[in-house]
Amino acid sequence: MRIITKYLIRAHIGPFLFAFSALTGLLFLNAFAVRMADLLGKGLPWTVIGEFVLLSLPHTVALTLPMAILVSVLYTFSELTAANEITAMAAGGIRPLRILLPLLGVGTILAGVMLFFNDQVLPDANHKLKSLIIDVARKSPTFELREGVINEIDTENRNGAVYLQAETIDPVTNEMTEVFIYDLTDPNAHRTTYAARGTMAFSDSGTDLYLTLYDGRILEAGQEGGGEFNRSDFEKQFIPLRGVGDELERQEGGASRSDREMSIALLRAEILNRNEEIVRVRERSLALAQKTVTDALAYPDPDLIEADEAESEFVSRRGSIIGGGRGQRLNLRTDNLTQQAALAGRQNLGRVLALQQSVDQFRVEIHKKYSIAFACIVFVLLGAPLAIRFPRGGVGLVIVASVAIFAVYWAGLIGGENLANKGLVTPFWAMWTADLVFLGLGLALAARMSHTASSNGGGALGEALFNLSSLVRTVTARYRKA
Repeated sequence: MRIITKYLIRAHIGPFLFAFSALTGLLFLNAFAVRMADLLGKGLPWTVIGEFVLLSLPHTVALTLPMAILVSVLYTFSELTAANEITAMAAGGIRPLRILLPLLGVGTILAGVMLFFNDQVLPDANHKLKSLIIDVARKSPTFELREGVINEIDTENRNGAVYLQAETIDPVTNEMTEVFIYDLTDPNAHRTTYAARGTMAFSDSGTDLYLTLYDGRILEAGQEGGGEFNRSDFEKQFIPLRGVGDELERQEGGASRSDREMSIALLRAEILNRNEEIVRVRERSLALAQKTVTDALAYPDPDLIEADEAESEFVSRRGSIIGGGRGQRLNLRTDNLTQQAALAGRQNLGRVLALQQSVDQFRVEIHKKYSIAFACIVFVLLGAPLAIRFPRGGVGLVIVASVAIFAVYWAGLIGGENLANKGLVTPFWAMWTADLVFLGLGLALAARMSHTASSNGGGALGEALFNLSSLVRTVTARYRKA
């Protein structure tokens, strides 16, 4: 049995590595292409881009590792069944269920690795990636001047901008000709500078731009209504523009962590804190309700007593209904207390609901880490009997079954998470329903492995998958010929 165990494990290594590399590459390129807009035009160094790539990779790995396990199990057992190796093992007295044991052991090990990855590596990577994206978003676009057009230059003076126009700009020597500079940074005066030629250079830190202009003039017009106008000619003029560079500034503390950026320990700590806050809010609400009832039942203050006595004396002289004014005051005061208590109660209720929703989100994230890791075992238990049940499926079976299972599984996770966030289902059932459904299907198929392994004829679905794979191969062959 050791020989067969080693043989089965070696047979899965190649397909697993290929599927893991291919799926990770495809999904990573797709995710990187979406984020490419955040990097273009920023003038970022290669170290920052490399950090962005590395931090984007863990999220993709968390998706593709369980997928690669299912693909490798489907492909390997499909090949073994098509070569009658499973039938030979069954004829030699080795039950098909016995073949699953080493693979379930490997799946359990990968599930443990996946749980550690989801708990320790992925949250930190997500947090660092979000902080990097925020820092890059703060960075202004690359400073780049174009000749023949008016270029806006943002400086550290936020009162106005500086506009520069040059007929020609040499990108090698940084020399310019026919230079016009429109300075609007001073709200009290607009300054226009003209020079026949000039040069530009950045400071050592790359944040300041220094312009050296030759043979020109400066025209300055006041904006306060006095009509002042000044003109001065120069042979050489030095103009510094501060804060035009775009160095990436990294924040030390980083942004606050969301639920997907926390480990299981941090999530449980946040759940405990919010549950304690829910208890405090409910205690405040109860104390407020008790105080409101006590104040409503208590006798009015002395001012109201004196007013009531004076009114009673006046009413007794006039012969009116005694106590009418006092009852109105008591009712008005009771209504005010009731309104205040109702307003505070609604605020406390909204706070409790918000805290409970955040608690449910944290619990969903905890269950998600465990359920995705457990999927490594479920896909082993599901893929092997499925491949044996339809031995002539080949690559078509692998593609169709993998895509269908992935679509249902991830749709179940995403839909369950949305339902749990709305409070329609509990976090446990939201994250574990897909696993439990596929686990039951895998156990049902595994119970029939012994019967199925004796023949590789397949069933109606097997014939359909075989025909579909034949169609795919035919279309591929015709496409290559064309």
